[in-house]
Amino acid sequence: MTRRELLQLALTSAAAAAPLPVLVGGKPVEVILSSVGKQTTRLSIVPLQNGQPAAIRYDGSLVREDWGAPVSSFQTLAGTERFHSGDLTVEVTPDPLSFHIQSKDGRLVQHLHIDPAGGWFMFALGAGPVYGLGEGGPQFDRRGSADAMINGQGGYRLHTHGGRVPIPWLIGTSGWAIFVHQPYGRFDLRGQEGRFEPSGAAGLLPLDLFVVAAREPAEVMVEYARLTGFPEMPPMWALGYQQSHRTLASREEVISIADTFREKKLPCDALIYLGTGFCPSGWNTANGAFAFNPAVFGNPSEVLGGLHARNFRVVLHAVILADRLSGTVRDPCELSRFDEQQASCYWDMHRKLAALGVDAWWPDEGDPMDAASRLVRNRMYWEGPQLDRPNERPYALHRNGYAGMQRFASFLWSGDVYSTWETLRTHIPIALNTGLTGIPYWGTDTGGFVPTRELTGELYVRWFQFSAFCPLFRSHGRTWKLRLPWGWNTGETGPSEIGNYPGVADPGPEELHNSQVEPICRKYLELRYRLLPYLYTAVREAHDTGMPVMRALWLHYPEDPKSVAAEDQYLWGRHILVAPVTEMGATSRKVYLPPGSWYDFWTDEKLEGGREITRAVDLETLPLYVRAGPILPFGPVKQFTGEKVDEPLSLRIWREG
Repeated sequence: MTRRELLQLALTSAAAAAPLPVLVGGKPVEVILSSVGKQTTRLSIVPLQNGQPAAIRYDGSLVREDWGAPVSSFQTLAGTERFHSGDLTVEVTPDPLSFHIQSKDGRLVQHLHIDPAGGWFMFALGAGPVYGLGEGGPQFDRRGSADAMINGQGGYRLHTHGGRVPIPWLIGTSGWAIFVHQPYGRFDLRGQEGRFEPSGAAGLLPLDLFVVAAREPAEVMVEYARLTGFPEMPPMWALGYQQSHRTLASREEVISIADTFREKKLPCDALIYLGTGFCPSGWNTANGAFAFNPAVFGNPSEVLGGLHARNFRVVLHAVILADRLSGTVRDPCELSRFDEQQASCYWDMHRKLAALGVDAWWPDEGDPMDAASRLVRNRMYWEGPQLDRPNERPYALHRNGYAGMQRFASFLWSGDVYSTWETLRTHIPIALNTGLTGIPYWGTDTGGFVPTRELTGELYVRWFQFSAFCPLFRSHGRTWKLRLPWGWNTGETGPSEIGNYPGVADPGPEELHNSQVEPICRKYLELRYRLLPYLYTAVREAHDTGMPVMRALWLHYPEDPKSVAAEDQYLWGRHILVAPVTEMGATSRKVYLPPGSWYDFWTDEKLEGGREITRAVDLETLPLYVRAGPILPFGPVKQFTGEKVDEPLSLRIWREG
């Protein structure tokens, strides 16, 4: 090779290695790589404005905005470059902009690439099921589905799947997870790769992702909690039974229901009252009002005092009529220009009722709110009560929220579902995905909100059994007196409230003399209260580790394919397996027992796992199994969580040998 050819080769090589601007959609961007821990890396791609990187909008979902100095930030690349983030290696390729993430042992964790036009990004789905994405939507494995991530009761099949609380947290059971902080968008998981597209006209940028590399499910959950917050602890009474009311006939009826619980010795901690506007006669004067209905709460202090004397907490339904909410309860509220979109102004409307003795709130609606506003409301109902009761844990039951709502101990229920067997079946995997998305305090309207011909004593009992093993244990629905434990043996439905919903109907008169329902409800109420020490331990574990209370079997048996795929049963805490009966007229229930030894809770029969069994059932039997080895605490039966009783705590041992 001549001297001239050598010189030309050197110049060509130098030109090939020259750094070039990183472009997305033909526009220059800055790429920022940050280490959020040994197993989590943050990838941010932001457009340049006058040569400076644009800010990433903070929506409140993350526990903090600043995650420390980046590992690297760059606006140009000379080719594929490699960076280290904690225990992860990130290879970045400029054209198209791609990220290849490997674990410390060389395992491919994730491969993401950005559409050159700037409209979407793709990511690897890996092998195995894909979980997460919040409450509702296609169940159980999200793989094979497309989700527009529409919030609220119009999001996806309300009748059977309930309200949608979409959260962009996706877990691959092959050892990865992604949280998309910005922008908000849609997921398409129908192909070999996953696809994320931004919603609205804002486009993909800025793009802010957190990628988790962990094979152990517990590590995945703790990483998500580190990002969006660990669940706060609720008050103990919120773990007891909560009885909801709708159309109220009189003050006497309000007191009579409370007295009946105590006379029948049916455990109950809270009475929840719907607002007028949602029914002809509720606790207040109109939808959104904070004035008591004089027909049923003529002397609020006296009625509330009477309920407290009977050891009930009182929870009131509330509706915010604004579609936006901002600020905190500690911000000043200028009374001369009251702003109901300001959290402090709105909370002031609650405080006088709390002073009268209202214990907690049931904030309804909120579907049109953006994610940031929903979180402001979650936060408001956590911080607001503590202004006046700093030593009490607040309770609020929400229908809407977003990533991070667990930081405010927000309870979530699944909305206005129909009373059908399909709904009951579907809500088991919905519970599991909700828990896998960091929301541990979840439940349903026991029996379903909208009555249909399928609403019978049998369906109510099966739903009641399921609800006894949900963190939220509440009965609620139209034709509400059938949601009382004794309501199925009175010969009448109470106020018919089927309204204009399509396909609804009250149960036939032949269903209203069912003497089996009340004793079965009693059995599961008492069991729930006896298991409160165990449940409280599971709740504390959620607070400490981010693990849900209702657990997909995958969380503890990730190496067992049948456990990973199981969607119709779950673990209640670490040790109790729950297999709800969801088929009408069932006389048996197939149950998959994970590897190891298990005991039938009711018979103490010892069984070896790693196989499917068939359990005979009658109406009062919910199949329960206890993992061999633990010592579980059982408290005495109480009529409310704070009751002082003489009976001791007992310990039950299920031996491994």
